[in-house]
Amino acid sequence: MTEPIIPVNPLTDEEKAVFEWQMWIPDLGQQGQQRLKDASVMISRVGGVGSVVAYELAAAGVGKLVLAHAGNVKPSDLNRQLLMTHDWIGKPRIESIRRRLLDLNPRLEIISVAENVNEENAASLVDQCDLIVDCAPLFPERFAMNRQAVLQNKPLVECAMYEMEAHITTVIPGTSPCLQCIFPKDPPTWKRQFPVLGAVSGTVACMGAVEAVKVLAGLGDPLSGRLLRMDLRRMTFHTMNVSRREDCPVCGKAAD
Repeated sequence: MTEPIIPVNPLTDEEKAVFEWQMWIPDLGQQGQQRLKDASVMISRVGGVGSVVAYELAAAGVGKLVLAHAGNVKPSDLNRQLLMTHDWIGKPRIESIRRRLLDLNPRLEIISVAENVNEENAASLVDQCDLIVDCAPLFPERFAMNRQAVLQNKPLVECAMYEMEAHITTVIPGTSPCLQCIFPKDPPTWKRQFPVLGAVSGTVACMGAVEAVKVLAGLGDPLSGRLLRMDLRRMTFHTMNVSRREDCPVCGKAAD
């Protein structure tokens, strides 16, 4: 008879009390909660989208977050970056992020990096996590994470927004299309600054956190091979199937 696997760092009585209602979800339970505690998630850009992803994952009991975000808090951050506060204007964003998350979940392990993702640091950041949530606004950052997700065989939840629209998909390397299958090139018209309603950022962020929990805890049906597009101006949602491209330089035959 196979002996049950005893977790190295099992749930404490305090954690069981905190996550009691969450563990009532039938296909999550205590086993799924333990998986969340044992997991590490990297989040790139802990801003309008990433701040809510981080907050929800901290609340859900993910044990470790690897967070990358450069710069100081600005007044224009405060309409959507919910881990920033008015009293922190002019101070490093990553310190505000860390402070606010630990206020919520003091048991959380945080690796905080005061840099945005780039070609030089992407490999080491991804190496520290089990799953990536891409919340970066710029495609060079997103492509760098996508490449490392495929190379290191780490799932990636891709969520982004513009004005009143958003999209989300989940990349499972070797199974689903990667980000560059869906967006082969950096759109030449894409700008760093664009219209943002914070509630739209938060909507796709909550969905990104749900996708991360599903993949880590092994429940539900993640958006692998599917792209969900949302138009919140009209409250319409459309899911389309997406396929791997053989000529993809990251995950297709062109990469072999």
